[in-house]
Amino acid sequence: MPALVIGSFEEFEKYIGQSLGTSEYFTITQKQINLFADATHDHQWIHIDPEKAKSQGAFGNTIAHGYLTLSIVPHLWDQIVDVRNLKMMINYGIESLRFANPVLVDSEVRLVAKLKSVVNLRGTVKAEVEVKLEIKDQRKPAFSGVLIFLYHFND
Repeated sequence: MPALVIGSFEEFEKYIGQSLGTSEYFTITQKQINLFADATHDHQWIHIDPEKAKSQGAFGNTIAHGYLTLSIVPHLWDQIVDVRNLKMMINYGIESLRFANPVLVDSEVRLVAKLKSVVNLRGTVKAEVEVKLEIKDQRKPAFSGVLIFLYHFND
C-alpha cells in the first residue's frame, strides 16, 4: 500500500519539488521479456535468445526492451501514490525520456518519483513527475524522464 494518498489538487500542490517516494523492487524475467516481444512483434535476439545474447551480445545476457521497462511504470507508480477521489486519470505524455542503462534479465528495478509541478487547468490537474527507474546494484538508472498525468478529481 502506498505511503502517500492524494485526493485533490490542493493535496498534490503540497508536494511540489519533493520526493513522492520509491516503489518496491520488481524483477524482470525472461518470460516477461518474451511475452512483451510477442505483444509488440519485437523479437530482436538481444531480448529473446539467451544463448546468442551470451555468446555474441554486448551485455552477456538478454536485456529487457526499453519500452518493457517503461510499461511497468503504472504498476510501480501505484505503489508510490494512491490518487483517490478520481473521475478519470489520463497518461498525457513523457518528456526528456532517456534510456541510460540496459536492464539485464532477472534484474530488480524500482521507480523513484519526485513531483516537478502541478497545475490546475480549469478542473483538470496536470501533474509532471520526474522519475527514474533504478536497477539494483547499478549506479546508472535504466531510464529517467518526466511523466505527465492528467487527473480529473470528483468535486
